[in-house]
Amino acid sequence: MIPLALLMICVAYLFGSLSSAVVICKAFSLPDPRTAGSKNPGATNVYRIGGRIPALLVLVMDILKGTIPVYSSYFLGLEPVLLGLIAIAACLGHIFPLYFGFKGGKGVATAFGAMLPIGLDLAGLLILSWVIVVFLTGYSSLGALVAVSLAPLFTWLIKPLYTVPVLMLSLLIILRHRENIARLMSRSEGKIWDKGNTKE
Repeated sequence: MIPLALLMICVAYLFGSLSSAVVICKAFSLPDPRTAGSKNPGATNVYRIGGRIPALLVLVMDILKGTIPVYSSYFLGLEPVLLGLIAIAACLGHIFPLYFGFKGGKGVATAFGAMLPIGLDLAGLLILSWVIVVFLTGYSSLGALVAVSLAPLFTWLIKPLYTVPVLMLSLLIILRHRENIARLMSRSEGKIWDKGNTKE
């Protein structure tokens, strides 16, 4: 079980290291998301510099980077805590991509994808939480922080067995957003529709 888990952790990290934002921006002849806009290679920044279609493609690819390794590991019979480590590895690949100079995104979509195998009810609650916060405030980062903070509670109510792995994943995403938290507190965070925003 442990050798298989270690293998899947490595696979998840390598899979997560595929920077969807960089690949999609190159395909659409858009500026490098690591040097344009907020300089964050994620779907939100791609939306600002390239519009809906490239951003949607980035979002889908980033989600799959979390879903595929975790779902595959689930079918291989790995325990929930090991699934949590595999999910974290996929997110770390996105955050610190091996193929792109270890400069990646925040890992929100990949974390969401890693939680997706738990169930569509959890996915729906996370999306709803994000949408409500963004609709009310305009801050994508705040929506992500609220959603991941609620994720362990939602998981405990839906499938308690996976609460600890989800908590591990949520803590990683919150830690990754520490600069956003500071900007939100100082009211200097950019809103999702601010095309010229250089902070995310």
